[in-house]
Amino acid sequence: MENYVKIQSKRSLDVNLKVIAGHFVTPNSHVNYYIDMTTMKSRMNEAKAVAAALSEDIISSTIVDTIVCMEGTSVIGAYLADELTKAGIVSMNAHKTLYVVKPEYNHGGQMIFRDNMRPMIQDKHLLVLMPSITTGIAGARAVSGLTYYGGKISALVAIFSAASKVAGYPVHALFSPADLPDYRSYLPDECELCRMNKKIDAFCNGYGYSEIN
Repeated sequence: MENYVKIQSKRSLDVNLKVIAGHFVTPNSHVNYYIDMTTMKSRMNEAKAVAAALSEDIISSTIVDTIVCMEGTSVIGAYLADELTKAGIVSMNAHKTLYVVKPEYNHGGQMIFRDNMRPMIQDKHLLVLMPSITTGIAGARAVSGLTYYGGKISALVAIFSAASKVAGYPVHALFSPADLPDYRSYLPDECELCRMNKKIDAFCNGYGYSEIN
């Protein structure tokens, strides 16, 4: 897709959000902007800059044992663990270091952690890292799955979030609708773009997009 617009983070000159206007379908909503975080997740210097900016919101008194990386954010998560360690984050782990993990999903889309991974989740203080939050449904599912496995949610962080809270937990985000004032998210059966007969440009999720030809 073309015609990207870059929005610079107020916290870092090295972090820019790439967005494009249109009609996009996510797993839980329809939105009028596609937010492309591909290079943030995979390009070293961008991932490191994002992690540094995100770490500013996680105060030193917050206990974090494990960073749970959702939807392809593992590179950012590794840099975030490094930033938090340098900042003196409190960890209850025996080895005084942070775990960085990503969930597995079964055929029904349910989050699972196998026996060898459960010690990194059960009774651990978890920082949940997400690329974006629109309706909050995916975030709430993540919280539900992690608490099912005995995890304790310490913080929810996202690069972009349209919600200030998810499942009762505040969301720490680099970008919000204040940075993109005309951003809109609709439930599928309440989409104003559909009512105006605007064609769907692409299906997208946290991993990317597929254009509709």
